[in-house]
Amino acid sequence: MNYPRTMAWARVKGGPLAPEITGLITFRDVGEGTLVTAQIYGLPPYQPAQNGQEPIGPHGFHIHENGTCQIGDPQDPFQAAGGHWNPTGQPHGNHAGDFPVLFSNNGYAYMTFFTNKFKVRDIIGKTIIIHQNPDDYRTQPAGNAGKRLACGVIY
Repeated sequence: MNYPRTMAWARVKGGPLAPEITGLITFRDVGEGTLVTAQIYGLPPYQPAQNGQEPIGPHGFHIHENGTCQIGDPQDPFQAAGGHWNPTGQPHGNHAGDFPVLFSNNGYAYMTFFTNKFKVRDIIGKTIIIHQNPDDYRTQPAGNAGKRLACGVIY
């Protein structure tokens, strides 16, 4: 008998811009949606925007389209992961792959939230990306969340 997948996970690992990031994100079908839990270590400390520079943190956090964490350009890593996963063509801020930002607490973040935008079976083989900047949930198509610091494939 073939049972549907009801749980998935992604181990995230920092790239060249933040190699100290590690963590685990789990996905579990519950009711009409999915419970997402993230436990992340090694996030850079928050730095407010100043002198025309973008802030560092809170960190944008999304599901991206492609199932690869190929680094590519070390100054702009993980571009092969593609854009935000957006299966229903929604404007940014309402993509299925848009998640709440991660807040660094001395490098550590823990968060659990519910989404009704997908079930586990829909995200197997996609990637999770942690960004340098907060997501503004407005700028199209990706929220101006800045460089990609860490990546993990969802299994």
